Amino acid sequence: MVRSEMERQAQMRKEVGNACFRKDKLGAAIDSYTEAIALQPNVAVYWTNRALCFRKRKEWTRVEEDCKRALQLDRNSHKAHYMLGLALLEKEDYTGAISELGKAWDILRSIYPQSEKADEIWRVLAKAKFLEWELTSSEHQWRLQNLKEMCENAIREYNFLHEESGDSAPNHLAEQLQLLNEVFEKASVADVPTDVPDYLCCKITFDIFTDPVLTPSGITYERSALLEHLRTVGNFDPITRKPLKESELIPNLAIKGAVQAYLKEHGWAYNMG
Repeated sequence: MVRSEMERQAQMRKEVGNACFRKDKLGAAIDSYTEAIALQPNVAVYWTNRALCFRKRKEWTRVEEDCKRALQLDRNSHKAHYMLGLALLEKEDYTGAISELGKAWDILRSIYPQSEKADEIWRVLAKAKFLEWELTSSEHQWRLQNLKEMCENAIREYNFLHEESGDSAPNHLAEQLQLLNEVFEKASVADVPTDVPDYLCCKITFDIFTDPVLTPSGITYERSALLEHLRTVGNFDPITRKPLKESELIPNLAIKGAVQAYLKEHGWAYNMG
């Protein structure tokens, strides 16, 4: 079979697969995409299409395999990065999932800055980052508790030995234990969820910013929330009510940087959106 004919046949198998997928006939869709892959193994979209079927069937190992193959062919496939991130998230490989989801988010936003899909990817990415924080926080708290117990035992033993030796120095055990407790409370404060500062949150959604934009009135909003307001409510600032157009919005890089710095120190805040 000549190359052009193989390409045509592979495309036909892909179209059949797409039709089956739309009808939720996943087995038939997988068979069609597999045939397309056999004819044209160097076309990334055939691999991502089949991976999408495996994703719906929650066959995450197969999703991972197909997405990795697709990324060997096209490193800029946001679909492959996204589904690979989902598969790694299911494996509780949070570091790997965050890396792949972050790539998917960056690629998609560079192509479609206002895509709702980018918002979906961000929500999954935030979930992965929160789960990673939760895991490391639990390990951190466990280590702190063990260290605290060791310190308490050492202080008690020290005081006991001084009593046994007849040391006339005053016994400050209670005071020492109280001071130790205060030290460890301060050490764990970053792991305790509190309220996110208001200036880091959108005045429409009340969630922490992802893509903050500044209006001519000097008010910062989440881009997607403000654009939705402009589309569905009207072309005016939600707070000042002054006329507002999308073209007048500018990225608030200062707030974006502040949010990134805050999230780096307070991973629990990823779960506040």
